Formats: sequence, structure tokens, C-alpha cells
Amino acid sequence: MKQYTIRRILQLIPVLLGISILIFAVMKMIPGDVISGILGVEATPELRAQLAAKYGLDRPYIVQYLDWIGGVLRGDFGESIRTAEPILPQILTRFQVTAELTILAAIISWFVAIPLGILAAVKRNSMADRLIRVFALLGVSVPGFALSILLILFLSLAFGYFSPLGYVGFFEDPLRNLQIMILPASILGISISGSVMRMTRSSVLEVLRQDFVRTVRAKGASERVAIFKHVLRSALIPIVTLVGMQIGSLLGGAVIVEQIFSLPGLGQMTLTGINQRDYPVVQGCVLFIAFVYVLVNVVTDLLYAYIDPRISYD
Repeated sequence: MKQYTIRRILQLIPVLLGISILIFAVMKMIPGDVISGILGVEATPELRAQLAAKYGLDRPYIVQYLDWIGGVLRGDFGESIRTAEPILPQILTRFQVTAELTILAAIISWFVAIPLGILAAVKRNSMADRLIRVFALLGVSVPGFALSILLILFLSLAFGYFSPLGYVGFFEDPLRNLQIMILPASILGISISGSVMRMTRSSVLEVLRQDFVRTVRAKGASERVAIFKHVLRSALIPIVTLVGMQIGSLLGGAVIVEQIFSLPGLGQMTLTGINQRDYPVVQGCVLFIAFVYVLVNVVTDLLYAYIDPRISYD
């Protein structure tokens, strides 16, 4: 396990390097630039040349990339062109909001999707199974931003409830924090629960057909013990794989949800950077999200051996 962990961590280096090259190339291909955004109609050739020299934008692309990635390796993501503030401290501050939103959404998704997926598998082809599959299909089909707008309209018109504005940290006021975060987290959680529900159902159905389940039942184990102690543990591998992949979906979906609910997270910071043509901010945010996503996949791989002792990394 130790050797496998070291090997997987070393594999992150070329992956993140390739991602950084792709991010940098995409930023350079986007129409428009920050200099035009800053100067506007006053963008004379002389002023453009001065700003380009100030921010190093007049150098060859390969030099700009090496300078940027060299700073990233030293823990320096550069400075915002708009505010001249260091980018990494802003990312770490904003990521606390996004991480809380992602964790709450994942917990809500698991508590909804896994029990319903198990119920659908155990009650196969029953009315409950059909209703759960319809709910899962809706969760997969409806985009997060559309669900956000629909829920806001429904809650405001039917119950007069409006999501609180602003943001308060969890350690400052836990109750107020949960009041602010529960609605956006529920929307993100519901948006990914459909696929988790379907995967849980199919995985549990596959395990239920195996011989060891009949043996467990023949030995007198109750249905609850057979399902939750034996079947579910064997069915968790594909579920954990899907959940690990969906962390990236949650981070990406947070961009729109944070904007709708005015949450000062990493998604809102990325979207603001795009609107302002502040490409160093966008590059730093996207690279940080990619790093978290790749790291979550490594942790997911390491969880396999803990869930199923039959898996060996030797």
C-alpha cells in the first residue's frame, strides 16, 4: 500500500503538468485581453505596450508559461491584474466556502441516494422502485442552475421563504451558516443524487444475485444484516468510484450555484476573473480545482482496499 501510494502521488506530476499547459493555452486563445478591459477606449498603442511590459505579456508564450508554473511550484500563483493582490491567499480563503458547500452537498446526496438505491434494488419492479427511478432520472436530467431557479421560485411563492443573503463562516455563527448553505447544498446534492441512486441500485442488484448472499440468508441472517453488512459492502466499490468522480462535478457546479446565491466561493472568484479578463486569477483557480479533483481520485483509489480486503496493491 505504501509503495502504491507513493507511485500514485508521483503520477500526479505529469497529470498536473499537462493540465497546467492546457489551462495556459486556453487562456491565451480566449478572445480579448485584460489590457483592453482596463484601458477601454483609451487603449492607445503606447499605453498597451506599457501595460504589456508591466505584466510581462509582451514576452513569448513559453517564457510566460515557465514563469507562471515556476511560481506555482514555489507556492506563488502570481498577482491579480485587477487588484494587484496575491492570488493564492484569495484562493485558499474562497475555497473554504466551496469546500463546505461541496461537503454538505455530498452528504445530502449520499443520505438521499444510497438508501433509496438500496430500496429500489430490494423492491425491484415494485411501485417504489419505479418512483425512485423516475426521481433519479429527473435528478440526472435537470441542470443545477435550472433547479436553483425553480426551487427559489417555489419556496418564495408557496411558503414566502427566501434564502438569506450574504455569508457567515461556520465557526462565527453555525446556525446562521447552515441557514445560508442548506438550500444551495441541497440543490447541488439533488443534482448528483440521481446518478448515485442508479449506480447503487444496479450495484446492489448485481451483488444480490451472487451465491454468498444466498449462503448468508441460509445461515439465518436477517434481511437487514444481509443487506447492510454483506451486500452493501461488496457493492460499494463502483459507488465510491462514482462519488469520487462527482467531487469534480460538485466543484464545477458550484460556479453557477455560488453566483446565484451570492456565495463568496472559488466558483464565484473564477467567474469574476473570467468576466474581468483577469487571466492569472482564472488560471490559478482552475489549476487549484484540478489539483483537488486529482487528489480526491487518489484518495478514492486508496479507499478500495479498506472497503474490500480482497483488493491488493502489491
